[in-house]
Amino acid sequence: MTNRSLSVSIKIAIAAVAWVALGLQLYILVSNTPANGMTFLQALGRFFLFFTILSNLLVAISITLPWAIPHSSIGRFLSKPSQISAVAVYIFIVGLVYNTVLRKLWQPRGLQQIADELLHVAVPGLFTVYWIFFVSKGTLKWKHAIAWLLFPFIYLIYAIARGSIEGFYPYPFLDLHKLTYTHLMLNCVGLAAAFLVTGLVFIAVDKAMASKSAIRY
Repeated sequence: MTNRSLSVSIKIAIAAVAWVALGLQLYILVSNTPANGMTFLQALGRFFLFFTILSNLLVAISITLPWAIPHSSIGRFLSKPSQISAVAVYIFIVGLVYNTVLRKLWQPRGLQQIADELLHVAVPGLFTVYWIFFVSKGTLKWKHAIAWLLFPFIYLIYAIARGSIEGFYPYPFLDLHKLTYTHLMLNCVGLAAAFLVTGLVFIAVDKAMASKSAIRY
């Protein structure tokens, strides 16, 4: 199998897993609306409140649109190594935070366990492998790590604002029912640092792999 065939195969696998995981999680949330006292629209809004969902959606879209409409402006934009790398950083953080901090806080069963593993392990793992082996290296700049903070920054404002209005916070480290404003700000700074450091690591890997490739040829 050629390198191109492998790239296509892993992209198909990533897109399939991401869309299935998102669909399964949405189904679980909507099917539980009577028990949770929510309407369909409220459940749909809750679905899009989680960074995990938004990041997995970015993964699915960033794989699907360049394949479906490769010559469109959005298709070309999402095909840029800097954009793919940004998504890789976001989904890597999803897997890292869940498996080091959040996994121990609950024990999902059945379909929810399957959805959780797909969203927090399978998609982050597959996309990271795809980024390492199949995304062109050598074009990233250190300043990209700063630009990549925009999405998580907007998300934090969005999640905290919605939480203050609806009374539901998607993650315990953002929950103002249990945290002081000082603690919340420290958590936000810590998250920003995690995204920044992860972005810098990805850029360092990009540069190292590009240099190694240049020496080889």
